[in-house]
Amino acid sequence: MKAYIFPGQGAQFSGMGLDLYENSPLAQELFEKANDILGFPITDTMFEGSAEDLKETKVTQPAIFLHSVILAKTLGDSFKPEMVAGHSLGEFSALVANGALNFEDGLKLVSQRAMAMQKACELQPSTMAAVLGLDDEIVEKVCNVTDGIVVAANYNCPGQLVISGEIEAIDKACQSLKDAGARRALVLPVGGAFHSPLMEPAREELAAAIENTTFNKPNCPIYQNVTANAVVDETAIKANLISQLTAPVRWTQSVQQMIADGATLFTEVGPGKVLQGLVKKINRASETTSATFETNND
Repeated sequence: MKAYIFPGQGAQFSGMGLDLYENSPLAQELFEKANDILGFPITDTMFEGSAEDLKETKVTQPAIFLHSVILAKTLGDSFKPEMVAGHSLGEFSALVANGALNFEDGLKLVSQRAMAMQKACELQPSTMAAVLGLDDEIVEKVCNVTDGIVVAANYNCPGQLVISGEIEAIDKACQSLKDAGARRALVLPVGGAFHSPLMEPAREELAAAIENTTFNKPNCPIYQNVTANAVVDETAIKANLISQLTAPVRWTQSVQQMIADGATLFTEVGPGKVLQGLVKKINRASETTSATFETNND
């Protein structure tokens, strides 16, 4: 079975999407539509901006979403997902890919999500850290006994878990994790504690936007971050999408479940190859590839 997977924040690169824009009339039309919806020329930053420009929250999330979704739309008849999943932000791309959301609504929600998360980050200084070389259970245990807010946020693959929370609590937890034998416990250059209780203000703001958006019956299951299970019910999809901001990304569990349900080929759609690397670490036998645009598909 063909599984399509969609990357999240951190996959952006300078010049992203330019090849699509230059070679596909459909891509050009969608990028121009995106500039209108967002109210600023995001294509300028995507195609010509520096890595620093692309780090701006109002740009990063819509840029990755646009690259993934527009690439999927230019694949033509060869794009036939039997299951989809997205890492954090990538879940929105996946929901457009499986027909649950239309392009315009998906982009509006991603933009609102980015702004809401930015606001939540400004309310309280917070951060995330990558922990390598420890079992998930040990990391969870250390988070539980550390003073302050610190939680497991991204289950990326066995031996790689990202924690999220208050700066002081993260620093303390990192020290404890190193003492517990972590190969590395490294604070990440991110703006805030994503997928933690500190995102509650953003969750409330996004919940209202999601409730007011029409979701359609998807044409294949999505394996959502919150549950790591196949979901096809629109109401459940919405609820999981709302919970996602304060709940962990269960990527390891999602990939394992997709394999158990018959996934044989994982195709990453969007910038970078991070998710293919994670899939290989979760199950070495899995076949992975990148979606590539071919001019004759348009």
